[in-house]
Amino acid sequence: MASLHPNLSAEYLSRSLSVLTPTASLGRESRASTAHRALHETSDGIELSRLPTLQDRTPTTELPAPSISGSSSSSKKSLLLYRITLYGIMFLEGWSDATAGPLIPVIQRHYNINFTVVSTLFVTAAIGFALGAIVNVPLTDRYGLGKASAALQVLAYATIPPALPFPVMCASYALVGFTMANAQCNVFVSSLPGNASSAMGLLHGFYGIGASCAPLVATQVGQTGHWSYFYLASLGLALLNLASSVYVFKLKRLEDLVPPHENAEEAPLVQGSKYGAILRQKQVHLLAAFTMVYVGAEVTIGGWIVTFLEQLRGGGPSAGYVSSGFFGGLTLGRFILWPVNDLLGKRRAIYVYIVAATGLEIIVWLVPNLITNAVAVAIVGLALGPLYPIVMNVAAEVLPKWILAGSIGFVASTGQVGSALFPFLTGLLATRQGVQVLQPLVIGLFGLMIVLWLIFMLNTRRRTD
Repeated sequence: MASLHPNLSAEYLSRSLSVLTPTASLGRESRASTAHRALHETSDGIELSRLPTLQDRTPTTELPAPSISGSSSSSKKSLLLYRITLYGIMFLEGWSDATAGPLIPVIQRHYNINFTVVSTLFVTAAIGFALGAIVNVPLTDRYGLGKASAALQVLAYATIPPALPFPVMCASYALVGFTMANAQCNVFVSSLPGNASSAMGLLHGFYGIGASCAPLVATQVGQTGHWSYFYLASLGLALLNLASSVYVFKLKRLEDLVPPHENAEEAPLVQGSKYGAILRQKQVHLLAAFTMVYVGAEVTIGGWIVTFLEQLRGGGPSAGYVSSGFFGGLTLGRFILWPVNDLLGKRRAIYVYIVAATGLEIIVWLVPNLITNAVAVAIVGLALGPLYPIVMNVAAEVLPKWILAGSIGFVASTGQVGSALFPFLTGLLATRQGVQVLQPLVIGLFGLMIVLWLIFMLNTRRRTD
């Protein structure tokens, strides 16, 4: 208990225990009259003169209940199960985002379609992500964490392995996009007690682990002639997440799972909905725009680098492993670069990492060597890795606490739209100009990220509450 409430003193504990005595109950009847009579009389043998007056100290008859942040071993176990389940959900999201890269050439050959048509997979996923961004805040407030999304995700992945006509696959991707729980996971983690920075870093580190593993499996399965069987693995992961979510969260609402803790803050009395308050925050829109471009650049590289290397650098089917290297670098960056973030300062680190990634992308663009390109792409992933967790932690520093969870959900959901929008634009341009447009487009996105972050910094000050 001392670790939970380091400011507890002996006097505080004495006042706390007084709540349980008849003295406190007598004091509730009439503090003013009791204080007046306390100098002259007693009642039932209890000296009323020992009761505190309002001038002596503030009332302590109602004490805050212990929080979930470790008051018992069962609550610690619950928090651990919550985090493990969230890590599994983010693993599957990373797995899903990194799937397309190694499989795009195989899907093109199977359906005999060009870059533009195959890129409609990203368009339909964008529609799903956009719908998820719109409904995330009200659904999270009303129903809690993912009552239906896990089940719909199972349905979506179950329709892909039979390799049905391409429009069916597009519809499945839309459903996958809608059910991605990135936003809700960010909301949940931001609501848990403890170190938010490390928790957010771990959460997105597991996204990177999933994104690193998917290309390894997809590349192998794609070479067997039964590329659609890869989605059986995705279906299995979705079923596992469904089972763990139902067991751990028990379909409860977020506030039922995590009661208010020491850092909780009551919402001020304002007119309009929480959603309206979020949309009135300029910083939320700037962070959402930055995140959308960042996630778009990340998934564009992972999704199209295999095709780029196959067509322009002479890479064979094994080029799919380069996508895994990129996401592996992304994962490593999220786990090991936190000391660098602290050294540079989180806000300054954003500029350093983007400039480094831009220089490496120029090397990939101008140096026609497969090995050099593969190494440079992996280091690009390393540089991009810390950006997303940094953005989420900066959001926690500058946004009002009472709308923080909903704001993070909105930013994360909007960011996922970029993971579909920009890969589609890449496919559209590649159909007309060739896949060599990949590197100039990505470098342009990096430049846009610097501009958006600069605008955000000029319009933001650290929250002082």
